Amino acid sequence: MTEQRAPSPASETAFLRRVLIVAAVAALALLVWAARGALLLLFGAVVIAVLLLAAARPFRDRLGLPHGVALAAGGGAVLAVLALATWLVGSQVRAQIEVLGEKLPEAAQSLERRFGIELPDLSQKEGQDAAARAASRAAGSSGGTAGLSELGDAVGRIAAVGAVVLDALSALLLAVVGGVYLAADPGNQRRGVVALLPRNQHRRAEDFLQTCGRALDGWLLATLASMAAVGTLVGLGAWALGLPAALALGLFAALTEIVPVVGPIIGAVPALLLALGAGGGTLLWTVLLFLAVQQIESNVLQPLLQKRMADVPPVLLLLSVVAVGTVLGIGGLVLAAPITVVAFVAVQKLYVRQTLGNPAEVPGEES
Repeated sequence: MTEQRAPSPASETAFLRRVLIVAAVAALALLVWAARGALLLLFGAVVIAVLLLAAARPFRDRLGLPHGVALAAGGGAVLAVLALATWLVGSQVRAQIEVLGEKLPEAAQSLERRFGIELPDLSQKEGQDAAARAASRAAGSSGGTAGLSELGDAVGRIAAVGAVVLDALSALLLAVVGGVYLAADPGNQRRGVVALLPRNQHRRAEDFLQTCGRALDGWLLATLASMAAVGTLVGLGAWALGLPAALALGLFAALTEIVPVVGPIIGAVPALLLALGAGGGTLLWTVLLFLAVQQIESNVLQPLLQKRMADVPPVLLLLSVVAVGTVLGIGGLVLAAPITVVAFVAVQKLYVRQTLGNPAEVPGEES
């Protein structure tokens, strides 16, 4: 019979260390999942900080202003541009959004009649109509309980929408405040993160964070340029085709550009619905308009911005939009592109190049 050896203390210690490492990783994953909302808010603050630093760069580099003064000037310039745009076209945009809200339900009903399909109710007055019906029934002598019930349902829906809007505004305010703090002293914030790692990893982590910052800077500037170009082209094209609320259609198309791959498709939906109600010829020209805009963006604008854009595969962007949007909701959908850029930099730089030793192009690296 062979004699069984008792495990050595060294092997027991190694096994215990591996168990503790697995438990720590699992606990960290659970913590990240529980705090995913706060982490998403932090990432939004990082994106806003990148925007403020990009706006401050011309004042710092060309005028030689100190960082704090340049940051204040850059933030003031951003606010001035937003205020000027609101003053020039704000009233027109509001009016055209109201027109768009009135026209879209009619276009949806036309689509239902033509093709026999059922779409969600797009009317903005649904809650108000329900409340009015409920109030009128409550005032009558019969059916008072049902009227009060419908009135309560309408008030509940309005309160739910108000809560969503309030949460979104609160999150935006917190992200802006956090972005200002991050942009005020980015070097100190970066060193604070690096200090949490072992000393022999400080240089590697510092280089990685700086590369992520440059990659996000390039993504942001390229995205803003694409949004401006697409919004302008769609607005002018919709006006030339005689579609109602052309300015609102252009603004919607510009805003949806922030979501990669899926955004341009979503941005075309309101214009296509309105064109469908105007006739087959208008619908065809509207389809050609959006195809032409996407071709101009892909073949003209993107090559001009290629040096600043993060060269992330489109399939990876599509999968990230679906995955991040499913896990994190609307906020994750909006931030799916910058999250993917950072993840792509981490994989290319830390894993493919430094761990596997294979050559890889990393967005944001200084040439």
